[in-house]
Amino acid sequence: MRLRVTATHFTWLLAISLSVGCAAQSPASHTYKNPLMANYGFADPDCLKVGDTYYLYPTYDTTRGFDVFTSKDLVNWKSAGRCFTDARGGDWAPDVFHNERGDGKFYLYYTDSNPNSNPLDLSRKQIGVAVANSPLGPFTDKGVLAEQAIDAHLFQNDDGKMYLYYVHFDDGFKITAQQMRDPVTKQGESVQVIWPTEDWETRSGRVTEGPFMLKTNGTYYLMFSGSGADSPNYGIGYATSKSPMGPFKKYPGNPIAHRGGNVVGPGHHCVVTGPDGKLWMLYHQKWDDSTSYSRFLALDPVWFDDQGILHARTTRDTVEPAP
Repeated sequence: MRLRVTATHFTWLLAISLSVGCAAQSPASHTYKNPLMANYGFADPDCLKVGDTYYLYPTYDTTRGFDVFTSKDLVNWKSAGRCFTDARGGDWAPDVFHNERGDGKFYLYYTDSNPNSNPLDLSRKQIGVAVANSPLGPFTDKGVLAEQAIDAHLFQNDDGKMYLYYVHFDDGFKITAQQMRDPVTKQGESVQVIWPTEDWETRSGRVTEGPFMLKTNGTYYLMFSGSGADSPNYGIGYATSKSPMGPFKKYPGNPIAHRGGNVVGPGHHCVVTGPDGKLWMLYHQKWDDSTSYSRFLALDPVWFDDQGILHARTTRDTVEPAP
């Protein structure tokens, strides 16, 4: 039997051939759009990369501990279940450190509440540490590191020394630096390094919180959030120093992430290297400009320019190139 190909058939077959060829040579570009995981009320995200997998630890269920989520691309996340259970409750602002140069274990720095206290009573908040053999947990509690404190972040320097940054409430929201002998043991005295002094930090309460440390070209960039976390004025700035213990000088162009357009209350972030080798910020935004804790997860780029100035871009509801 002979197959008779008409001009119409030829045109149709050619179109299919071209479309298949184009698809093979030019796959659809990878994109993202904020909010990520819009059905979850995520805030205060921390992200850790182990191998080719990213592990996300957000403030999510503040009554009973923390869940962990996994991704290969920082955009598409799936739940991996509960990694830390805390009967005390009031859990927020997790930070996970992989002790690669030590025992290889994973350390979770958490904020929770003293037993039988109001989770929003900051005078009753405390920072503790828990340990696990896997980024998925389960994390086992190792005790309290600081009282009247929130928002811990562990940074390890090039020389292997460790520093814990957190907010202490002896007289307001003051970011404190504490050298650590190891992931669970403090060493020496703590030093207060950042406190509210600028207009953007005091528009809705006097707040500096959510510390996160970056280091490049011998300079330490202590990033932090300012103003009230329930406010649309919440934003992100940074200060620099030649020492991890300070003194720190605030960047005069702060905040580098702030409200604008349909972006409201961007803050309390972490920074991670994406699959593209560039720096990306996971943070939260507010859904609207009300005074509330209604927030969602967002992803956007950060970068250093030739003068060593740190920049951030915030987006919402627009399609953007993914990491």
